Amino acid sequence: MISELRADCLNFWEVLAQSIAMIGPTITPVLIIPLMYASAGDAGWLAYVFGAITIGAVALNLNVFARRSASAGSLYIFAQRAFGGSGALLVGWCLLWAYVFVAIAGTMAFTVFFVSLTAAAKIAAPPAAGVLLCTAIAWFLSYRDVRVSTIALLVLEAISLTLICILMVLIFVHHRGSWIDADQLTLHGATPSALALGAVLAIFSLLGFESATSLGEEAKDPLRTIPRAVLASVALASVFFVVVMYAEVLGLRGAATTLDKLTTPLDQLSDSVGAPFMKIPIDVGAVLCSLSITTAALNGSARALMMMGRNNLLASAFARTHPRFETPYVALGTIAGVLAVVGSIALILGRAPGDAFSDTATLCSFGFVIVYGAIAAGASLYLQRRGELRPVNVVVSAAAVALLIVPAVGSVYPVPPPPGNWYPYVFLAYVACGVALLWRRRLTAPEAAAGATAG
Repeated sequence: MISELRADCLNFWEVLAQSIAMIGPTITPVLIIPLMYASAGDAGWLAYVFGAITIGAVALNLNVFARRSASAGSLYIFAQRAFGGSGALLVGWCLLWAYVFVAIAGTMAFTVFFVSLTAAAKIAAPPAAGVLLCTAIAWFLSYRDVRVSTIALLVLEAISLTLICILMVLIFVHHRGSWIDADQLTLHGATPSALALGAVLAIFSLLGFESATSLGEEAKDPLRTIPRAVLASVALASVFFVVVMYAEVLGLRGAATTLDKLTTPLDQLSDSVGAPFMKIPIDVGAVLCSLSITTAALNGSARALMMMGRNNLLASAFARTHPRFETPYVALGTIAGVLAVVGSIALILGRAPGDAFSDTATLCSFGFVIVYGAIAAGASLYLQRRGELRPVNVVVSAAAVALLIVPAVGSVYPVPPPPGNWYPYVFLAYVACGVALLWRRRLTAPEAAAGATAG
């Protein structure tokens, strides 16, 4: 049975929660900022400024579409508006890759803290149990009611972000009179290559900001609500990352163990400001944030898969929605199964949860760079087709594409050590499968492959 999603049920804050949760701002201070410091050193905050400018340019192009049409297919449908069915299939194919690996990264981050918390409680639990638990909760929230899942995302992120903000305030209070960190403000030791590598991590930290667009059929007044949520998520997360990067480096200046060597930097910072009681709450908050990332990615990927099923580009069964809960239950179940299997196999084969998080985060970035580049380039084509193209639109499109070259090159050069050196080839093989699928659809269902460009 094919039915519709629940229409007109999500307000601005619930839509914003989807994008904020997909970005997963709590995970950045814990897992990504140490990597940023290892890459960019005291220029890390500037790398986040560059990342904000890049993603902001992409967001402006994305809103060209979001202000004029809304659907559950998010960027897949936007690509269809610009490039037709062929382009939409390839963008949707890459979007599925990106969202699925974000979801797996969420389960791995969940598992990092799950293992830490269970060990502290002297409970023997295999790491794969963390993957299965996170996937099961995320699936349940997404399956039962989109409002339940988005409200849960809002609450989980609010709790975890509040805890981190409190810690940042304590850091500045502890360093009162010495807030100015000359090494950071003068970019001590920074090099262009270090800044470029840091920019890749900064852009990764903001990936997923667009996932609010996947709620186009369920949001209230979507042509206003979704564009506002997209821009607000980028602005809020960017400011948060710049401040937290600066504060963490400031708080650990002169520490025996440098920031890039710490696996739990917020625990060390809690001790340094005389607030060790915050360590467990912050770890719990990180668990909640990891769960929200997985839930948000599951919501977004399922709706993209559902729309590809509606357009007969993939099996029509993916288009089915639950008659009672009005959620894409077939797509949700399929993707949840992929998360559970891939994540569990990685851990059973001996990959540490932290390393698996890094692996999946890297893999998802390939898909996002392609999708964002396509949307940036397609915005001008879409406006030209509608007779609304202005010079400023061309400038913004060109700027976004040019800025995205930095993470595209930085992801593959210098060549990363194994197994990361193989990841670009794995992604290219996946894209080749998408091309083969497109060719097959052109032969068997040319009307589906052609797609629609109106709207």
